Amino acid sequence: MNNENDQHQPNRKPFQILLAGVLLAAGAQACASVTNPVIGQLLWSEEFNGASVDTATWNVIDGNGCPNLCGNGNAELQYYSPNNVSIADVPFEPGTRALALRAQRQTVGSNAFTSGKVESHNKVQVQYGMIEIRMATPNLTTGLWPAAWLLGTSAQTWPRNGEIDIMEMGHKASSRAAAGGNPSANNFVGSNVITWQQAACVPGNESCAASTAWQTKNWYVPATSLANRFVTYRLYWTESEMRFTTVDNGVERNMYDAPLPVNSTALQAPFYLLLNMAVGGNFTDAATPEQVTAALPATTYVDYVRVYQLDGKGAVKLGNQTVPEVAGKFGVFTDTTAVNAKLVAGTSSDIFLWNGASSGAGTTAPYEGSNVIAWAYTAPNQWWGGGIQARQARDLTNYRNGTMRFRIKIPANVAFNIGIGDTYTNQNWVSFPANTTAYGLVRNGDWATATIPVSTLIGPKVALQSILDVFMISSDANRLPASTFQFAIDDIVWDAGTTTTTPPPPSGPTSVTQLSATTLQFATTTGGWADVHYTVNNGAQLNVRMRLDGSTNTYVAGGLKSGDVVRYSFTYWDTARNFAVDTAQQSYTMQ
Repeated sequence: MNNENDQHQPNRKPFQILLAGVLLAAGAQACASVTNPVIGQLLWSEEFNGASVDTATWNVIDGNGCPNLCGNGNAELQYYSPNNVSIADVPFEPGTRALALRAQRQTVGSNAFTSGKVESHNKVQVQYGMIEIRMATPNLTTGLWPAAWLLGTSAQTWPRNGEIDIMEMGHKASSRAAAGGNPSANNFVGSNVITWQQAACVPGNESCAASTAWQTKNWYVPATSLANRFVTYRLYWTESEMRFTTVDNGVERNMYDAPLPVNSTALQAPFYLLLNMAVGGNFTDAATPEQVTAALPATTYVDYVRVYQLDGKGAVKLGNQTVPEVAGKFGVFTDTTAVNAKLVAGTSSDIFLWNGASSGAGTTAPYEGSNVIAWAYTAPNQWWGGGIQARQARDLTNYRNGTMRFRIKIPANVAFNIGIGDTYTNQNWVSFPANTTAYGLVRNGDWATATIPVSTLIGPKVALQSILDVFMISSDANRLPASTFQFAIDDIVWDAGTTTTTPPPPSGPTSVTQLSATTLQFATTTGGWADVHYTVNNGAQLNVRMRLDGSTNTYVAGGLKSGDVVRYSFTYWDTARNFAVDTAQQSYTMQ
C-alpha cells in the first residue's frame, strides 16, 4: 500500500556527513544478523481469539480516504466499513478463529464495494525484531488487494515517514510477469519498502518515493495457489538490515535474493501495523468496478500477529507515545550538558540542510563534546538554511515559561532567523540582525550564546504540545550574504525554568451544528487559527485546518448519515492566553 499520509512538509535534503562522530559510533555496534537470526522472547502478540476486534489495540477504519485522500491515494474502489471487520471461525481450518476482512459488492456513496481495514496507530508501535503474520487470502482473480504492512509513526509526510509492506497480493499481470511463467494473482506474493530518496525526485514522481521492489526480485511464487490456506510472512528487522520471507508448508523462502540495507533513518524509527484488503486501484488491473472479476463476497483471514526479539533487539510500545516532556532541561543537540532527556541525531532526530546548492559540510570544531552542526556557505547571494526535526512529535508544554538556548559561531555581518514548527504546519521565526546584540548573542564572530524565551519563540501560532521542527535556522531573505563563510551550531537546550505546568484546557468556545441529514458543521469563535480532529464511527481520524472568517472558524463535514457517531476535538490558538489549546473529545450522533 502507499500514500496514506497527506500532510505536506518542505522538501528537505537529509544532511548526514556533518555527524560523523554519531554515525561512526552507531556503525561500531554489533549488528544483529537477519540471515542467521536468533529469535528471542515473544514481545507482543494479537491472536484474534476474542468475540470481537479489540479496539484498545486496533482502529477499525470507516471511510474511503475522503476528503483529503480519496481512494487512499491509490484510486482504490472500496469504502472501508466496520461492518466488514470481525473475529470469525475460519471455514477451511476448523478450530481456528481469525480476524476476518470481508470485501463485497455494496454501494456506499461513489464506491461500488466495501471492505475491511484495521490499523494500530497511536495504540501499538513496533521497532526492530521479527514480525510474524499468519494469513490466508481468498481467490483474488482480478481486483482484490490484500496486504499486511507498516507505516512510520513519525509526523513527517509520506514517504519520509517510511512504509514497510510485509506482504501484498493482487499485483498487475505486468508486475507478475517479471517472475516468469505467467503466475496467477493467487500464485504471487511480494513485499516492498518505500522511503524518500533524493535520487527518486524525478518528473512524474514528485513525492520522491523510492521503492525497493522497483525492477527487483521481491516475490515468492508457490507451486500451489495461496487461496484459502494459511501461510506465514516474516519481517526480520534491525537497525542495519531487513529480510522478508514466506513460510509455506514449513519451508521458509526469501522474498528478496539478499537482505535489504536500511538506507534511510526513517526505517530506524517505530512503525504501526495495518491489515486490509483493498478492491481495485493502481496496484491492480482493476481501475473501474467493471474490471473487478473476483467472486464476492471474499474474505482475508489473519490468524495472528506476533513480534519477537531478534538477536536481543526489538521493542513494542503501547498507546500514544506523545507525552509531555518532564519540566527541566530538554536537549535538542548536545553532548555533555546535563539534561533530563534529549534527542540523538540519527536515532530520534534528523538534521536537514535545505539548500545544498548554497551550503555544504563545514570544518568548525564543536563548542562542547565531539559533535557539531558545521556548515560552509559557498554561494554568495543565495539563500541558506537547515534544521533539526524530531522523528516523533514532542510535547513541550511544560517549557512554556522557559527558554531555548543555543551556541552559535557565525560572522557578525551575517543576519539570520531562528524558528520552530509544529505538526499542524505552523511556524514562527525570531530575527537576529547583523552586527546587533539580540537575545544575549554577542556578535563578534566567535562562539556565543543566545537565549530566546519560549513565549517569543512560539509566536502566535505554534502549538507546544506537538513540536516537530525543534530548531531551524535560515538566512534573512532581505539580507543574503555577499561572501562565503563558515558557521556552526552546538549545545541547543530547552530550559523549563519552572515546574509550573500548563493549566488544563477549558472546554472553549466551540460547537457543532447539524446542517442537514448528511452534513455537520464544526465551529470555534476563538479569533485565531483552529483545527478540528474527528472520526466517524471510530474510523480513521481526520485533521482539518478550519476556515477563519473574522473571529469564527468553521468546517463542514459531509457524507454522513443518520446514526453516525462523530467524535471530535479541537486545537485552537487562545489569543487571550497566547498559546494553543487542545479541547476534550466530545461526540455527536447524526439525527
